[in-house]
Amino acid sequence: MFAGIDSAMDGTPLRHPDRPTPRYRPIAALKGFRELLKDKENTAVVFQIYDALPSSSFMPRVRALTLSPLGEALRKSEPFLPELLDDHEALRRLPKGSVAHAYCDFMEREGLSAAGLVEESEKSGRPTYPDLVQWFGFRQRDTHDLMHVLSGYGRDALGEQCVLLFTHGQSPSQGHLLLGYAGSLHIKKLRRDSAAPVMKATRQAHRTGKACPPIVSMSIRELLAKDLQQVRDELNIPEPHWYRECHRIWRAEGIDPYDLLAAPDGQQQALA
Repeated sequence: MFAGIDSAMDGTPLRHPDRPTPRYRPIAALKGFRELLKDKENTAVVFQIYDALPSSSFMPRVRALTLSPLGEALRKSEPFLPELLDDHEALRRLPKGSVAHAYCDFMEREGLSAAGLVEESEKSGRPTYPDLVQWFGFRQRDTHDLMHVLSGYGRDALGEQCVLLFTHGQSPSQGHLLLGYAGSLHIKKLRRDSAAPVMKATRQAHRTGKACPPIVSMSIRELLAKDLQQVRDELNIPEPHWYRECHRIWRAEGIDPYDLLAAPDGQQQALA
């Protein structure tokens, strides 16, 4: 059916012939970033920014995993991660102290679900194709909240920038760089009188992501069953010291780390 196209053992093509070639659109990415400054919960814009800044290393990474024996095994055992990640009843049966328990705690505390992230990504209106690129892209999307748990970064504004830069260390793309570093500079502008070491925190997150083996290439089922601290040790993920220090300083300064973007006197609107 797909003669001359690299395919998996079951015939799934690496890249479907109908999939359009990504176009580099930096102006569209910048416009999307401005929209995101107005509403940080607008996840659909995030996916649009990624689409506007395609990475030249993306396809080589897709090929290396999906056409390997490991990729074949992962596609059979973990075809669609949200079904695994949202089964909290099954995850809670795993040992206490495991990644699974930490993940459930995080998702329930934040009112999140893997299915919810799928719904947000679908708002971008991107078409889907029955190919290995799609499976790999979904896998990167669906492990986002797991990266929060493994890295120790919360869902506050700084925590999100740190996870984006951690992710860039794993999967380099200009989208992650734009969102991570531009977002961090935005925080510094909003809180210009603060002594919090914002850029030290984001740079540490970036270094940690580079030192950590690619999570997308691991068995998520096996990862969830392991002890959280053991996994962090195995994956070279240290305590996010500078991120914690930012939170400590902001609280001492009377600033809520989870309300950083609520700048006084209309400053937020002016910066956007």
